[in-house]
Amino acid sequence: MEKILVIHGPNLNLLGEREPGVYGSTGIDVLNRKIIDRAKSQGLKCEIFQSNHEGAIIDKLHSARTEFDGVIINAGAYTHYSYAIRDAISAIKIPVIEVHISNIDAREEFRAKSVIAPVCRGSICGLGFLSYYLAVDAMAEL
Repeated sequence: MEKILVIHGPNLNLLGEREPGVYGSTGIDVLNRKIIDRAKSQGLKCEIFQSNHEGAIIDKLHSARTEFDGVIINAGAYTHYSYAIRDAISAIKIPVIEVHISNIDAREEFRAKSVIAPVCRGSICGLGFLSYYLAVDAMAEL
């Protein structure tokens, strides 16, 4: 594993503003810097991508298959219903780890089901930003 991609899905650009009781008060720029620092400490190069658009996320996953050794994805609400993102993850044949800042199993009923989890190498949720850092550590071990 040399190069990883981190994908932030819809509304994650509003971290620090959106539901701070659930997602915390730290913005996405701080999170991104910490992810990149964690990746560097593990000897990994890391690119970060955020989009609120399903098609853009799918396009990025498709291109990842030839540009990256693994993907960490927080698909946001798409986690619960995007079979198109699920199919893209399944098609790319590189390891993908699903992450969530909040514990999706402890929230609203509709959030408890992840349609992408079955095609991901693993899932980490409920640990705040630590979910991302643990996923970076796991990628370094794969």
